[in-house]
Amino acid sequence: MSVWLPSAPCTPRTCVETKGSVTAVPLAVLRLMTVLVVLLAGIALCPFGRRIPAGWVRIWVRVIVRAAGVRVRTTGATAPAGGLLLVANHISWLDIPLLAAVRPARMLAKAEIRQWPVAGVLTASSGALFIERDRLRALPQTVAKIADALRAGTAVVAFPEGSTWCGKAQGPFHRAVFQAALDAGVPVQPVHIHYRLAGGGASTAPAFVGEDSLLASVWRVVSARGLVAEVGVREAIAPGSHPDRRALARAAQPPPLGAHQPQLVTPPGTVRPAAGRSPAGHLGRTCWS
Repeated sequence: MSVWLPSAPCTPRTCVETKGSVTAVPLAVLRLMTVLVVLLAGIALCPFGRRIPAGWVRIWVRVIVRAAGVRVRTTGATAPAGGLLLVANHISWLDIPLLAAVRPARMLAKAEIRQWPVAGVLTASSGALFIERDRLRALPQTVAKIADALRAGTAVVAFPEGSTWCGKAQGPFHRAVFQAALDAGVPVQPVHIHYRLAGGGASTAPAFVGEDSLLASVWRVVSARGLVAEVGVREAIAPGSHPDRRALARAAQPPPLGAHQPQLVTPPGTVRPAAGRSPAGHLGRTCWS
């Protein structure tokens, strides 16, 4: 089996919530239609590519998440400029716009996504780097391609677990993608994503696992009431601070479940009075509501 093709034990039947606080069907349908409209607007703008300001991209992805009825709480450090490997645990399709709001980046995606309706077109148009996960021989070429993008000053998003987990369990970070950061000499920015219900504990409603369909996962999200996404941005790991990809992957691994307590910050581009600034690298808290 390819190192790009690990699997998770999570399945929709055993891990995903099917009951709970649910919105009225008309509101869920309205949310779904709004998400589709916003996505289609993004597809229409794809020909303009990288000429679109990064700030506009952040606004767009925030609108997608908010249109789905999800509030977002972002905490932690600010992502640096320049070449950057952005890594996170993987639970849901929602993870992608959440990370784009941290910093717009090229996504490392499995080749099958090209065939997805709407999302496939959007992903390909965004400049994603596609992986043929069942071809071990393609691994060195893929790592080299990622390293070239990083050297060019691009941020690249990767999910080193290699598979989605339900959120109440998580997998180890696999090492291959970290070699690209070592080869390019760029920092690694770890991000921890967690979903919960407002006033409650962890929620697996957004999970997109096993043989789950994208439509079923999207419907659970838009029909959930009080869903909150917590995005913890940890301090960037400086290039050269770890001797090999094994040590680098271990350093970027998310904290144990229940230990997600990063510092508070505002998103990149937010300006606050000097008197209110926290220590270097941190700004206060932000909530998308």
